[in-house]
Amino acid sequence: MLITRPLTFFALSFMLSPLAIQQAVAESMSQTKSLSPDHVLIKPSSLPFGLPRFADVKDSDFEAAFETAMAEHMKEINSIAHSQAPATFANTIIAMEKSGDLLRRVGSLFGNLTASNTNSELDRIQAATAPKLSAHNDAVFLDNTLFGRVHALYEKRATLSLDSESLRLLERYHLRFLRAGAQLADADKAKLREMNKQLSTLTTTFKQTVLKGVNAGAVIVDSQTELDGLSADEIAVAAEAAKKRNLTGKWVITLLNTTQQPPLTILKNRSLRERVYRASTTRGVGGPFDTTELASSIAKIRAQRAQLMGFPDHATYTLQNETALTPRAVNDMLSKLAPAAVANAKSEAMEIQKLIDAQAHAAGTASFQVQPWDWDFYAEQVRKAKYAFDEAQVRPYFELNHVLRDGVFFAAHELYGLSFKERKELTGYEPTVRVFEVIDRDGSPLGLFLCDWYARSNKRGGAWMNSFVQQSRLLGTHSVVVNNLNIPRPPAGQPTLLTFDEVNTAFHEFGHALHGLFSNVQYPLFSGTSVPRDFVEYPSQYNEMWATDPRVLANYAKHYQTGAAMPRELMDKVLAAQKFNQGYATTEYLAAALLDQAWHQLPPDKIPDAKHVEEFEAQALRAAGVDFYAVPSRYRSTYFSHIFDSATGYSAGYYAYIWSEVLARDTEHWFGTHGGLDRANGDYLRAKVLSKGFSVDPLTLFENFYGGPPDSGPLLEKRGLVN
Repeated sequence: MLITRPLTFFALSFMLSPLAIQQAVAESMSQTKSLSPDHVLIKPSSLPFGLPRFADVKDSDFEAAFETAMAEHMKEINSIAHSQAPATFANTIIAMEKSGDLLRRVGSLFGNLTASNTNSELDRIQAATAPKLSAHNDAVFLDNTLFGRVHALYEKRATLSLDSESLRLLERYHLRFLRAGAQLADADKAKLREMNKQLSTLTTTFKQTVLKGVNAGAVIVDSQTELDGLSADEIAVAAEAAKKRNLTGKWVITLLNTTQQPPLTILKNRSLRERVYRASTTRGVGGPFDTTELASSIAKIRAQRAQLMGFPDHATYTLQNETALTPRAVNDMLSKLAPAAVANAKSEAMEIQKLIDAQAHAAGTASFQVQPWDWDFYAEQVRKAKYAFDEAQVRPYFELNHVLRDGVFFAAHELYGLSFKERKELTGYEPTVRVFEVIDRDGSPLGLFLCDWYARSNKRGGAWMNSFVQQSRLLGTHSVVVNNLNIPRPPAGQPTLLTFDEVNTAFHEFGHALHGLFSNVQYPLFSGTSVPRDFVEYPSQYNEMWATDPRVLANYAKHYQTGAAMPRELMDKVLAAQKFNQGYATTEYLAAALLDQAWHQLPPDKIPDAKHVEEFEAQALRAAGVDFYAVPSRYRSTYFSHIFDSATGYSAGYYAYIWSEVLARDTEHWFGTHGGLDRANGDYLRAKVLSKGFSVDPLTLFENFYGGPPDSGPLLEKRGLVN
């Protein structure tokens, strides 16, 4: 569900004097290991669409490739900044858009690998390179001469006769320089550079520490009888995980980077459920993988940086560049949703408690109050009672290949006329990665889609979309995108059967992929998903609707052994169950979104130190009214990677999912009133929204499509938060 932006020299937006630029060039060149122009990391790939030549890449060469790329880019920037010719749109703005191609390619490849398939060497290089990249960004964006050329063009923009996209490009560059601190005094620029350097190191360390903590937090089970409730395949997966850790004869339940864990839905052993839950929620607090100090330090430096830039806090600084614009707008939206969500969650808890009491009475045992590690287990039973089905009934109908080809791809074909050809001769960065060529409605090539759906110990948790290559008419490039999920890989020879949540996630992430693939912009700065965080989740959340569209569902929900369609009555129950447990789901999400705002709406002197992180978290959730004991936050601060594991990421922006969902549910409503799964409707959405990237203001795009401003009614109805 997370979008990871490809590394670009404009990713951070923060800068040096002309002399410092020259010194940086000289220093980089002196330290650079010599790489041949024909080296796989230096020469543009000759594979279709510029797909990286993964098989030829050596991890150890990335450090030298980064040094080479930064030095090359600095030469280009120095040439632009100190050109003797008067500043023009072509020799300044266009020149900056074209510069740094090597750094873009190296950074995109490296960023993808460290997220999806990392190792100790890549981790070392990432830690060593992060502060250098931060300094490099500063060297670009804090240069007075370069900013002078951009500012001069901005001041006379009305006389330049630029088309609308070019004018927007100039305005965005000018704003980026201002938000980067281009007008700060030299002493403050020095402080800013040091803050950016510190943040690059701290966020990289947080990311790597969380991954280690996830792996270390896995729960070891000594007896197979404790695994009662798991299927034979799931027990085999747990045994294989133990074998990989040299724990033959035992079983290991691995963790995902969320608070709740999937096995809690089906494990009958309450003691083991509690062990798994506590292993999950105590990650990062104490021990060798403690992240409390990291979270505190990151938040404090962000707040200090915001004040240096003239803002009261990091949230105010960040949100100025989002569609929400202000913390007040975010607070108002979240506070309106929270009471209804918590009230629904408490009603759901009462239902669960009645079931627990009834079962205890029937068994002649003492009852107990529902706890967080009980919720999913008993909620699944309530769902079975209400809708007379469970995940075990539906999973045989959700085999991975059927879901991908007959569901995700089928919907894209019906809506947009796309077709997909698997290119087995093209390899990914890991053997299970699959590569598909995407063919447009007129038969022309659109780009490449990679899917990496299986969980690995060296892969971060969650689900996300990345770009290896971004579309740009200026550069003549097409999109190469990848979707990452974390589905447990079954034993060899066994089918991959998905839960409905995993099916929904596959459609969600493919919405991001389509946003990237459909991009049809001139400038790389505006390409695809390079939009505000609180808009980027809109196309993905909208695309979820096709997972439950009756026509799409009927096409992919077929038994993996017999090919029989899912019975209509079971399909109806799956559809009817979509509003079930929404009080819980909304509350756990809102708790995380509000926790994010609590961290980032504070001034530096109010940021809690490491010893008080847990206390601060509890107080923040109480103050927001989402501290219902049975519903934990989707993430605790110590493993909240969305907001702490990158210099930008979703910090002060985790609210974006529900902000975007308002637009998504409005779009679902629009389709429902315009004929649904129809090619004309898909082409209209593509033309009005999905192809535009950030070349037009996002809310303008939405209103041009929808015919008016966003309406929260469809969202509240979808989540069952209205009577």
